[in-house]
Amino acid sequence: MELANIEKLLDKYLNAETTVAEEKELRNYFSEKNVAPHLQEYQMLFNYFSAEKEEKYTKTIHLKSQKSKWKWLSIAASLILMASVYTGYQKNQQVKAEKVYAETLTALGMLSENLNKGNDAIAQLQEFETTTNKIFKQPKK
Repeated sequence: MELANIEKLLDKYLNAETTVAEEKELRNYFSEKNVAPHLQEYQMLFNYFSAEKEEKYTKTIHLKSQKSKWKWLSIAASLILMASVYTGYQKNQQVKAEKVYAETLTALGMLSENLNKGNDAIAQLQEFETTTNKIFKQPKK
C-alpha cells in the first residue's frame, strides 16, 4: 500500500471522517508487520482495538428488578386509594345521616307542638263539659 494513502486515511480517521471500508483498510495495514516507523504508535492502537473486539465478558450480571419495586408501590397506592375512598364514603354517609336526623328532629318537634295544642284544646273541652254538666245536671230525687 502506498504510504501517502495510509497517512491520508489516518488523518481522516482521526477527524472521524472515514467510512467502514477505509477503516477496514487501515486495520489491515496496521495488522501487518512492516509498518512505517513513524506510524508504529498507531499500530498499537489498532491492535488494541482488534484484541478488545474479540474479548467477551463471561460473568453473569445480576440486576435488581425494578418491576418488584413498582409492583409493591402500585399495591400500596391502590390500598391507600381504597382506604381514602372508603373513608370518604363513610364520611359522606355520616353527613347524610346527620342531615336526616336533624330533619327528623324538626318534624317531630312540629308534631309535638301540634299535639300539645290539641291536648290543650281537649283539656279546655273537658273543663267546658265538666262545667256544663254541673250547670245542667240536676240531682235525682
